[in-house]
Amino acid sequence: MRREYHRWHSPRMGRMMELLMFGHAGAKVLVFPTRDGRFYEYESLRIVQRLAHKIEAGHLQLFCVDSVDHESLYCFWKQPSERIQRHAQFEEYILHEVLPFMQDKNSHSCTIAHGCSLGAFHATNIAFRHPHLFQKLSAFSGRYDLTMPVEDFTDLFSGYYDDNIYFHTPTHFMANLECNWHLQHLRNMDITLVIGTEDPFLGNNHHLSSILHSKGVNHQLHEWTGRAHCGYFWRRMASLYL
Repeated sequence: MRREYHRWHSPRMGRMMELLMFGHAGAKVLVFPTRDGRFYEYESLRIVQRLAHKIEAGHLQLFCVDSVDHESLYCFWKQPSERIQRHAQFEEYILHEVLPFMQDKNSHSCTIAHGCSLGAFHATNIAFRHPHLFQKLSAFSGRYDLTMPVEDFTDLFSGYYDDNIYFHTPTHFMANLECNWHLQHLRNMDITLVIGTEDPFLGNNHHLSSILHSKGVNHQLHEWTGRAHCGYFWRRMASLYL
C-alpha cells in the first residue's frame, strides 16, 4: 500500500502542519481524527489496515489530517471567541491548503468527509457548510452541538455565543438554512451517520436527522448496539460505510 507523509508550513495556521496519505487512486477521503488525535491516529487504530483491500484496489485514497483541537475548541485557557476563531482558521487551512493538495494528488470526482467522535463533528461541519466540495459524508459517533451539555460533556463555550459558533454548529445553522443552492448540494450528497444506542450523543444525532428530514435531505442514520464509541467499532463501521 502506498503511504506518504507530508508536512508544510501553513500560512493560515502559522505553523507546520502534517498529514498522512494512504493509497494511489479512488475516491478521496478527508479523515479528521478524534479529539486531540494526531494525523497518524487512523493508522494507529488499525482502521487503515481494515480498509487495506479497498485502498490497494484503488477504490479509496485516505488523507489523514492533524488535529488542532488543543489550540481551538478544547483550549480552555483562551477566551471562547478566540477558540472558535482558531477553529475557523483550521477550516481555512483545510479548504485552501489540504483540499487543493488532495486534488493535485488525485483528480477523482468524489471527495468524502469522514471522522469519528469529534472528527465526525469536523467532517459534518465542513461538509454541511461547503456541500459543493463533498459528494459523501461518513460520520461515526459524532456530537453536532458543542454548546449542549450532555452527561459529563459540557458546553465547550461556557455560555458564550456568537455568529462563528452559530455557523459552526450543524444543528443550529442547518435548522434555519433556506438557500436552495446549498440545500440542493446537500440533497445530492451521500450522507451516513452512525451512533451507538447508549452513546451520550444519540439524542443529538436524532435531532440532526430530524432537521435533515425537514429540509428534504436524504440520509442514513444507523444505530449500533451499546455505546459503540471506540476503535473496535469504528473499524467495523468504516468497512461498511466507506
